Amino acid sequence: MARATSLFHWLSALLLLTLALSAGTAQANGRERLSLDAGWLFHAGDVKTPPIKGHGASYHQAKAGGAAGAASPEFDDSGWRRLDLPHDWAIENPLDRNENASQGYRARGFGWYRRYLQLPESDRGRHIELQFDGIATHSTVWVNGIAVNRNFSGYNGRAIDITPYVRYGEDVNSIAVRVDAEAQEGWWYEGAGIYRHAWLVKRDSLHIATDGLHANPVQRNGRWLLPVEVQVQNTGEALRDAVVELRVTGPDGAAVAQGSARVRVAALDNATAKLELAVQAPKLWSPSSPHLYQVKATLHQAGNGPVREIDATSLKTGFRTLRFDADKGFFLNGEAMKLHGVCIHQDHAGVGVAVPTAIWEFRLRRLKEMGVNAVRFSHNAVAPEVMDLTDRLGLLVMNENRNFNASPDYIAQLEWLVRRDRNRPSVFLWSIFNEEPLQGSEQGREIARRMVAAVKKLDPTRPVTGGMHDGIFAERNASQVMDVVGINYQAGGYDRYHREHPNRAVTSTEDTAAYMTRGEWKSDRKAQVLGSYDDEPSSWGQTHRDGWRRIGERPFIAGSFVWSGFDYHGEPTPFEWPSASTFFGAIDLCGFPKAAFYIRQAHWVKDRTIIKVLPHWNWAGSEGKPVKVMVASNAPRVRLLLNGQAVGERDVDRYDMVSFDVPFAAGKLEAVALDGTRELGRDAVETSGEPTRLVLTPDRQALAGDGRDALPVTVSAVDAQGRPVPTTDLHVKFEVTGAGSLIGVGNGDPNSHESSKAPERALFNGLAQVILQSRRDGKGPLTLRASAPGVQAAELVLDVQAAAQVPAVAAVEAVNRVSGWRISPPKAERPDPNQVLAENDMNSWGWGDPPIKQVADANAWRAYRASMRLRADRNDGRGRLVFGEITGQAEIWVDGVKIGEKMSPAAAPLTVPLAAGSGWRTLTVLVRAQPGQPSGLTGRVWMEAAPR
Repeated sequence: MARATSLFHWLSALLLLTLALSAGTAQANGRERLSLDAGWLFHAGDVKTPPIKGHGASYHQAKAGGAAGAASPEFDDSGWRRLDLPHDWAIENPLDRNENASQGYRARGFGWYRRYLQLPESDRGRHIELQFDGIATHSTVWVNGIAVNRNFSGYNGRAIDITPYVRYGEDVNSIAVRVDAEAQEGWWYEGAGIYRHAWLVKRDSLHIATDGLHANPVQRNGRWLLPVEVQVQNTGEALRDAVVELRVTGPDGAAVAQGSARVRVAALDNATAKLELAVQAPKLWSPSSPHLYQVKATLHQAGNGPVREIDATSLKTGFRTLRFDADKGFFLNGEAMKLHGVCIHQDHAGVGVAVPTAIWEFRLRRLKEMGVNAVRFSHNAVAPEVMDLTDRLGLLVMNENRNFNASPDYIAQLEWLVRRDRNRPSVFLWSIFNEEPLQGSEQGREIARRMVAAVKKLDPTRPVTGGMHDGIFAERNASQVMDVVGINYQAGGYDRYHREHPNRAVTSTEDTAAYMTRGEWKSDRKAQVLGSYDDEPSSWGQTHRDGWRRIGERPFIAGSFVWSGFDYHGEPTPFEWPSASTFFGAIDLCGFPKAAFYIRQAHWVKDRTIIKVLPHWNWAGSEGKPVKVMVASNAPRVRLLLNGQAVGERDVDRYDMVSFDVPFAAGKLEAVALDGTRELGRDAVETSGEPTRLVLTPDRQALAGDGRDALPVTVSAVDAQGRPVPTTDLHVKFEVTGAGSLIGVGNGDPNSHESSKAPERALFNGLAQVILQSRRDGKGPLTLRASAPGVQAAELVLDVQAAAQVPAVAAVEAVNRVSGWRISPPKAERPDPNQVLAENDMNSWGWGDPPIKQVADANAWRAYRASMRLRADRNDGRGRLVFGEITGQAEIWVDGVKIGEKMSPAAAPLTVPLAAGSGWRTLTVLVRAQPGQPSGLTGRVWMEAAPR
C-alpha cells in the first residue's frame, strides 16, 4: 500500500465530512471539460484583410484586440457555412489533376472558422482554457480580436489559456481561426481544417495543469512502484495552499493504492507534488490482456476554511516491463515477443482525416484480427482518443514525432507529445524521425542527440528510436545516440549491422512496401491495376512473404512494421494520375482486407487456425484454363477440393504459403487445413451468377445517440442463390432517414474519382462502404436504403439509442457589440456631433468601453464615438441599436444623421432603429449630465435584429 502519514488519515476523514457537506457546490467549483465541436461558421478560402493605410488604422491594428478582417469580433460572417467539428474540407473537394499528387490531388488552400460563446458571471476568476486537438496545417487563433496562439504543425494539440481575453455575462466572445493548409508537413494526404475535437476547459484558478498528471509504473527489486507527479498551476492573484490526493484503482474498480501531498503555489506560478505509491501484484498489461489501472488526482483547498475539492483529473495506465535485447529482440513482461507491426496514416475513406472514434476502433479491431500487436502511427502524433483505444484494445505503439528539428518551436512539439502520452502502457517506443536526409551526418547526430535528451528528461523509462533508411554505417550518424536502431527497408544490411554492432538493439521500423489492388488478380500497369498474389514488391522493398521471412528468421531483429496496414489517400505510388491513393495497404481505404491481410494473418496468428482461399472463383470464359490458387494458412498442410474432388494436397511453407494451378470449372473450390490426417478448418469460394439484390452489413446493430458515434456499413451484392458476387461494379444510390446521417462513402478503388460525400457509390470488385453517424440527442430508428438498376434494393434499420451527451458549450449568435469608444473631454457647450478627429490624434480624446461612468463635472457635455459594423443578415431595415443604460440626456447620431434621443436624465435603457444596410457606420452619442450628477454610457451597447 501507499506510504501514508497520520496527517493523511486525519485529512481523509475531514475531507469525507466536508465534501459531503459541500457536494452541492463541487461541480460549480470543479473542472468542466466542454465540447466546442458544434456551431462553427466556415469560409473556404482566405479572407484578405483590407490594406492598412493611414495612421489611425495602423495604430489600431497594432493594439491588443485590434485584429482586422475575419479575425475581428465585428467581422460580418453572416454568409458563412454552418458546420460541426471535426471537419476536413479537403476531402469534400473533387480530385484535380493540377493539385499535388502526394496530397491526393485535392485542393487544400486556406480556410477560416469562427464561433461565438458566452461565459456566465460565475466563471469570473476561473482558469479558462481553449483546446484544439489538431488543426491542419498552420493556424492562428484569435479570441475577441486578440491573437492568442500560432501553431506550425497539423498534428500537435494545443492548450491555450484565454482567461485574460474573455468577457462574462451577456457579452459574447468570438473565436476566429485562420488555417493555412497550403503548408504541408508530409508527403501523404494530410487533410485541411479543424479535423480533431475542440474543447473549452474551465477550472479553478488553482488547478492541475493540462497533461500535468504523470504516473508511469516501474518495477524495482521485484516490487511494483508508481511514481506520481502532479503539476499544479496558480493563475490567481495570491499564493495558495492545497492538498493533492491520489487514488489508484484496478481493472475491477477496487482501490489498490492511495496517498496525499501538500503543495504551495505562488500566484502565476506552478509547483509539483511528488509521491511514490506501492502496488501489490498488479495485473500486467499486454496485447492479449490489456489490464488498465486508473490514477485519479484530486486537488483540495487547504487552509482554515472548509476543505473542498477544487479540481480533479485522472488517467489510465498499465503495469508492464519492456526490454530490447541485442541478440534476442524484444521482451514484454519478461517474455520474448516478436513485433507484428504495421505503419498507418490517419485517414479513412469518405471522411478524410476527420475520422470518428468509432471508425478508428473499427480500424484497430481489423488490425488485431490480422494478428497485429504493434502500430506505428506514421509519421506523427494521432488524436488522443486513438491512443485511448490502443491502451484499451492492447496494441503496442511506436509513438512518432513529426519534425526532425532541435529548435525551440519543434522541441516544444516533441515535449508536448511525450507529456501527453508518457503514461500510456501501449507506448513502448518513442520515434523522433523518419527517413531524414541528415540521418547519416554529424548534423543529424547532433539534432537527434538533443531530441533524445528532450524525451529522456520527460520520460527516462522508454527507449528512443528513429526510422533510418540510410546512414546506419556512417562514421557519425543519428542511430548512434538512440536506444534502438530503427531500420527502414535495408534488409540486405541486417546481418552486417548486427555483426559490426553486436551490442546494439535493432528493429525494423518500416519494411515490405508491396503493392496490391483489392480484388484484382492480374497486374495491368497501363490500367494502373496491380495483382494480389504478393508478387508486386516496390523497387526498394520486398513482398509480404519475403519481408517477413527476413525478419522472422533473425531473432536479433525485434520485429516488423509493415508499410502499410491500410491504404491511404495521396502518395499514389507507383503511379500518379488518375490513381489518387496508395496500393501499399494490407487493407484498403475502407477497411476491406486484401490478400496481404490473410498472408499476414497466417504469418502472425498463433491461437487459431487460419485458412483462406485466394482468389475468388468467378472466371467465366476461362473454362479449362489454369487459375493460380494461393492458400494462406498457418496449418502444416492443405488439401484443395473442386466440386468435392481433390485437386491437390501440399505442405504449407510458413512464409511463402502454398499455391496450386487449377483448371477453372464453375462450382465450389474448397481448401482444407490439415495436421496429418486431422482437419483443422476449411474455407471455400463459389462461382456466382449475376447480381440480383443488394446486401447491407453493418459493423454493429446500434448507435449511441450522442452525435459522435459512427459505424461503417458494407455494401455488397449477391446472386439468386445468395452467393456474393465479387466482380460486380453496380452503381448504388443511398437514402438515409431517421436519427442520423451519411457522412462518407468509399469503395477502396485507388483509381476512383467519385465524391466521398455524395449519397452514391459504385461497388468496386463487389464492395463499397457507407459511414453513418448518429445525431446529437438522437433516439429511434436510423434507416439506410440502397438501390441500383436491375437489382433488388436493400434496407437496413439501425437502433439509435439514447445516450449521455458530451457536455458542450452552447453556440450563440453573433452579437454586434459596439466597442472601441473614444471619449471627449467634458465640454461646457454642446459638442458638434460631426466633429472630425485628426487621424493621428490618439490622445486628446480618451478611450474606453461601456459601461463608462463619468464623475460629476462642472462641464455637462461629453461626446462618445465608435465605429460599428452592421451585419448583412441582421439589418434589413428592422435592426436596432440598444443601449443597456445611459445616464444623462442623450442624442444618438449615425454618419451625421440624428436617429434618436433620450430626454430624461435618469439612468435608463434606450433602443433606436437602424436604417437598412450593412457595413461600417460612425456612431456618436452626445450625453448631457445633470449638475453635480454622474453621467455616461453606463450599460453595454450592441446591435441586434428586431423581433419578427
